[in-house]
Amino acid sequence: MKNVSELTDFYYKNLFPTLEALEKERKQLRSRIIVFGVILTTIVALLASIFTDYINFIIFGYIAIGAILYKFLLKDYTKEFKQKIIRPLIHAIDKNLNYSESLHVAQSHFDKSDLFSTPDRFSGNDLVRGKIEDINIQFSDIHAEKKHRDSKGNTSYSTIFQGLFIISEFNKNFHGQTVVLPDTAQSTFGTLIGNWLQSKNMARDKLVKMDDPAFEKEFVVYSTDQIEARYILSHSLMKKLLLFKKKSKHPLHISFIGSHIHMAIEYNKDLFEPTVFSSLLDYKVAKEYVQTLHLAIGIVQELKLNEKLWSKI
Repeated sequence: MKNVSELTDFYYKNLFPTLEALEKERKQLRSRIIVFGVILTTIVALLASIFTDYINFIIFGYIAIGAILYKFLLKDYTKEFKQKIIRPLIHAIDKNLNYSESLHVAQSHFDKSDLFSTPDRFSGNDLVRGKIEDINIQFSDIHAEKKHRDSKGNTSYSTIFQGLFIISEFNKNFHGQTVVLPDTAQSTFGTLIGNWLQSKNMARDKLVKMDDPAFEKEFVVYSTDQIEARYILSHSLMKKLLLFKKKSKHPLHISFIGSHIHMAIEYNKDLFEPTVFSSLLDYKVAKEYVQTLHLAIGIVQELKLNEKLWSKI
């Protein structure tokens, strides 16, 4: 697997010329979207001034038509970006990785992770799967949502999770189930009250107290097997998780269940989608993606090194 500096060189030597061509397309697309937006808004404003009794219906139609039109205009541009930029970038990370832009991690994996509640609506794209240094891995963008219905029967959805969902498979089964979550209680209420609230979380297994104060400030651990949880979360792994938290600045959720490790990294956006209203030539977007994957894979590799240690449990 190439490191971040090697991928940066690949980006500028191999992908930048293609990005320059796509940047011209982006600017043209942006202009078309603005023109269509102005025309549609003018028509809707005119209709609303004439048919005042149907204002709610007109606004609904405006939003629906606008969304469909926007998606239609982006279709070819997005496909070209993923084929010419994302696919080569994935292969540059590791030649054993395969990319499928229309597929995503199965909901069954998401449900088995025990990281979030079961979603009522589940979607995603940009599935990557393969083997890195004898570790089976797959990941994709995921958007999981919960359905709500008000007293009038109106339906709405709220986001449970949106971001990058990663699964790695090991040859060894974990005896128990261990979950590592962002620690919001201590950061909000302080150590004393935060610890008490964590211990009273009836939706989770028994709270595991770790002997690393820095780790305890950022994460909370629940497990059905206290001893195994401490074997899994070695000092070196806790340091890697803290490094991930510091560098990525995105909430990280991890579970160790069966023969799998699940990692969910919240982005609240589709990580692989090209920008329309900002330049494609800015490397920070691609760099963020590459760095996130390197940090996540580093965590998996650390667990692989500790696999022999777990066999002593």
